[in-house]
Amino acid sequence: MDRVKRFLPLIVLAAVIAVIFGMGWNRYLSLDTIRDHGAEFRAFTADNYVVSLLILMAVFAILTASVVPGVFFVTITAGYLFGPWVGGVATSIAATLGALIVYGVARTALGASLREKAERDAGLMQKVCAAIDKDTFWYVLASRLAVVVPFHMINIAAGVMAVRLTPYTVATVIGLLPAHIIYCWIGARLNTLLANDPNPDFQALFGQFWAPMLGVFVLAVVLPFALKGLQALLGGRAKPA
Repeated sequence: MDRVKRFLPLIVLAAVIAVIFGMGWNRYLSLDTIRDHGAEFRAFTADNYVVSLLILMAVFAILTASVVPGVFFVTITAGYLFGPWVGGVATSIAATLGALIVYGVARTALGASLREKAERDAGLMQKVCAAIDKDTFWYVLASRLAVVVPFHMINIAAGVMAVRLTPYTVATVIGLLPAHIIYCWIGARLNTLLANDPNPDFQALFGQFWAPMLGVFVLAVVLPFALKGLQALLGGRAKPA
């Protein structure tokens, strides 16, 4: 019974993934959905702003937790409907909720037993856990800002390592915000572009967004190194003379 209870969240998550793919809902995660149904989405949002925002956040969190590819397009849709700031903050919070679900599943299924084993053995694993516990915020923040780091790899690793929840959550929200605001800005621009051309070439369209995509590149490459330097600087100042 304890084993079933331990793996129940993982079973539920697997069932959700099976339903999404079985029903073919993942096919809607594309820019074609915005092109074909964008006007309807905007009309519904205009009449039901708060409800629309909550629905989008719930869908985003579920899709994020389900490890379904294509959540990027939901971020673009959030910008299309709510603009860069509201859309960026909302999707960052929703993505964090999804990340916490994956964190919880990994921690429930594997994290507690692995962490206990590491503490008993007092070997390399225990040292790694201690290091992440000490600098959880900086580790997670740098990983979230580096958008090239697989999102769910961080979630699963954090759950398996049973890292502290508060710094993990705060670092995730903050780390996701810059990239999500950039993507939502692109989505907001699509509203104007689609009004002028209702059937655009999306590949060519994204070529117009070289500046914000360059910003994503900076997040992925430059900021993590800058954060590590800042962490080292702060750590050096904190040491007694």
